[in-house]
Amino acid sequence: MNKKLVQELKQKLEKEKTAVEKEPKTFAKKDKKLKGDWDTRFPQWNGGSSSSSAMETAADEVEEYSTLLPIEYSLELKLKDINSALQKLKKEKYGICEKCGKSISIKRLKIYPEAKTCKKCN
Repeated sequence: MNKKLVQELKQKLEKEKTAVEKEPKTFAKKDKKLKGDWDTRFPQWNGGSSSSSAMETAADEVEEYSTLLPIEYSLELKLKDINSALQKLKKEKYGICEKCGKSISIKRLKIYPEAKTCKKCN
């Protein structure tokens, strides 16, 4: 792979990393104990009012929380794949299929720069 292409893909990965890191900040916080892990904020209900309106609001917040959990997980996985690809770039092992050891097509890497496998092994 030529240096210009490698640099282009590296920039694309870094841009994607920045974008992915911003997303969970709106609904989660970084786990200080586990690197690369985020924790979706659970809604805080002070238990003040027991009116049906307050209970409905609390239920809506819990429902939103449960909707955000798989999004958090998906973003964590994407970030892990991006970081892995950036590490492979540093070690000059980028673009090699993790299953068969053959080169991943440039076309695939341009579309999905964090690809771990070639199209055949996907």
